[in-house]
Amino acid sequence: MNKKTMGLWSCVALVVGNMIGSGIFMLPSVLAGYGHLTLWGWGGSLIAALSLAIVFARLSAIIPSAGGPHVYTREAFGDFAGYLCAWCYWKSAWIGNAAIVVTVVGYFTVFFPQLANPVAGASLAVGLLWLLTFINLGGIGIFSLVQNAFTVLKLIPLLLIAVCGWFFFNADNFAVPVYTQNIPESSWLAAVSTLTALTMWSFVGLESATVPAGDVKDPQKTIPRATIIGTLIAGAFYVTSVTVVQGMLPARALTASTAPFADAARLIVGDWGYYLISAGAIIAAVGALNGWVMMQGQIPMAAARDGLLPASLGKVNKHGVPALALVISSALVSLLVITNFGHGLVGAFQIIILIGTMTTLVPYMLCAAGLMQLMVDRRHVFPASVLILVLIACVAFIFAIWALYGSGREAVFWGFLVLVAGIPIYTWRKWRTKVEAARADPFLPAPSAVKR
Repeated sequence: MNKKTMGLWSCVALVVGNMIGSGIFMLPSVLAGYGHLTLWGWGGSLIAALSLAIVFARLSAIIPSAGGPHVYTREAFGDFAGYLCAWCYWKSAWIGNAAIVVTVVGYFTVFFPQLANPVAGASLAVGLLWLLTFINLGGIGIFSLVQNAFTVLKLIPLLLIAVCGWFFFNADNFAVPVYTQNIPESSWLAAVSTLTALTMWSFVGLESATVPAGDVKDPQKTIPRATIIGTLIAGAFYVTSVTVVQGMLPARALTASTAPFADAARLIVGDWGYYLISAGAIIAAVGALNGWVMMQGQIPMAAARDGLLPASLGKVNKHGVPALALVISSALVSLLVITNFGHGLVGAFQIIILIGTMTTLVPYMLCAAGLMQLMVDRRHVFPASVLILVLIACVAFIFAIWALYGSGREAVFWGFLVLVAGIPIYTWRKWRTKVEAARADPFLPAPSAVKR
């Protein structure tokens, strides 16, 4: 799309909107069994998130091209690494969307308890996903309008809880429960690692402004600013609001809750607050879903145009939207939602976010390492800031490894299978590229004869 329609605040809305969604509104239930140890997890994920925000801000200034993480990885390490990054990042986008629609259904049960039934809940989740898919097929202009509105609306209920909730905070509720099974007896460090992985999910999306760079005004300035501003705004809302909810409600009640922010609001202002916050949570999650539905189409489109994914995924409709990539991604999200709803809302959410975090951390690690490589390669361009940027990239890389460890064996196992499953597609795509080149120039050797 030639016309650049996204300014600074549209990019900030995209970053904040994609970050503040499913993570914040379901995390109090997931973290309840860890008590005050969650502060250590937040500390780790905040350091990692700010380091990554600086990494992506610098990368977007050096390479202001559409596509985001895979573009930076490819520039630093070549096609194959760029492909693996694009493959994992695409998977993380639609896996994350599955977590978001699960959250939406969880808060809809406040108004319609029958949605706790797996069939009814999965039907609503899939229906909402496809509604937003059709909205995104209308183009980036409609997307920006919807995203800006949802971002403003979602911050209002969070601000209410973050401010008023402290008057109802009970330190006893924030202690580590004696009954919890989440804390390994021999190692709290392992628990903090898991908490870093769980809370790191909340910051997934901090790089969102880098993906639609082709639609951003003055991307070399706008994208870095939006990335840093958006991360700081989201981080402040996360730590204050989730922590206060954990201190307002007993851990047992919070663990069983499918709408923890709504339960906290009921304690503050009564039943009407319960329904108001539930509506706000739905708006927030739908806003995040809207942003990530756009991303799940933009990511494969950019990779396809770089020759890393099938060319059909790079084709756009009359509105400049990668329709096929968008539809395929939504179909995959639908399948993931349907197959995991049998675990219950909180169970499905936790399983999905751990796998989603793992598939996101791989692109983050590649980008952090990529910045180190680019800084070394271009040290004559940035002589004064090389050391500082390399150190920040090292911090981001180390924390990403730590969060990866905290994701657990099952998440790493399935995430690794997702990673290697994409390699045959890369091989096929490279073969097709050579075939097309040979047809265009008959004097080139046949694909089978090309040296590797």
